[in-house]
Amino acid sequence: MDFAFSEEQEELGRTVRAFLARTSPETETRRLMETPEGFDRALWRRMGTELGLQGLAVPEEYGGAGCGPVEVGVVMEEMGRALLCAPFLSSAVLATTTLLRCADEDARKRLLPGLASGELVGTLALTEDSARWDAAGVGLTARESNGSWLLSGHKTFVLDGATADVVLTVARTVDGIGIFWVDGDATGLTRTPLPTMDPTRRQARLDYQDVPATRLRTHGDGWDLVAQVLDRAAVALAAEQVGVASRALDMAVEYAKVRHQFGRPIGSFQAVKHLLADVLLEVESARAAAHYALLASENSESADPELPAVASLAKAFCSDACVQAAQENIQVHGGIGFTWEHPAHLYLKRAKTSQLLFGDPAYHRELLARRIGMDIGTEKDKGAA
Repeated sequence: MDFAFSEEQEELGRTVRAFLARTSPETETRRLMETPEGFDRALWRRMGTELGLQGLAVPEEYGGAGCGPVEVGVVMEEMGRALLCAPFLSSAVLATTTLLRCADEDARKRLLPGLASGELVGTLALTEDSARWDAAGVGLTARESNGSWLLSGHKTFVLDGATADVVLTVARTVDGIGIFWVDGDATGLTRTPLPTMDPTRRQARLDYQDVPATRLRTHGDGWDLVAQVLDRAAVALAAEQVGVASRALDMAVEYAKVRHQFGRPIGSFQAVKHLLADVLLEVESARAAAHYALLASENSESADPELPAVASLAKAFCSDACVQAAQENIQVHGGIGFTWEHPAHLYLKRAKTSQLLFGDPAYHRELLARRIGMDIGTEKDKGAA
């Protein structure tokens, strides 16, 4: 299999990189980190209308470009390099993928055009206090009342949960797991921003008190759909992690060329050479894993057993490679790398939080073992982040 992107996909990456260089430099990232919303809605709409980024994976009939997960991965990688402050992962990946893979045509017609254009921001509310990424972690309940659905309970660690216009909520019903469409300003919904290690990616706690909701129709059990969405989100996040790691490595190499010690660039010292070579090997291996997972995501159907295993492999490997690159970047920079004024710490914070998102490497290695049929015991998946 050819892991390389096509010329059109490479051009997409160059276009997005140039756009983000103009609109989202480090100064803008730092400014948005301090704002209540955490992103620029005007820029978000420009991304949807001028470049069509939010609608890349959305079919043309709903106002999108009709592309696939590979193109989304190309964009995620560039957004990782720029540490873009925007709800792309929550809206264009989690919410959009959920709608695309459900069986609810009415919900797709009503929501996807707004999500694709950037007029709406969506998210998926799944995790609770246990921070589990499996069905056993779903405790929020949904009950029918006079022909409508009411949700009660809470969700936490919800990406962009405080600002999303559409909150797709995973809840437990008398007949299993369901997915419910909730308006961001719905009656009884309280949204509280959470303090996070990574100020460039917002999270929130959502409290539901008999919140009115619309249940999405699904093909079979709702958790099957959620599992498919999580696999595809893990692949997209792996692509972003490659972008973060690649930029961290570039920063380290650039500094090693200009920082002099004992009358010579520190990059000429064997210890620094070996350190950077090790990081390069990890980054390029992570890129291959992410690209392979993107291709598997594009080519596989829900019944294809390859994607789940490849998604867990990519998420585990890219998480570790991203953290290593970010840590070694600080190591190469020395004292200046620990300062607030230098961007190295921002990349480390994104790397560490992304490592835990959708399950940490240990969790995904266990999932990978189970998914390829290895006998690792009878204990149920814990699914903790």
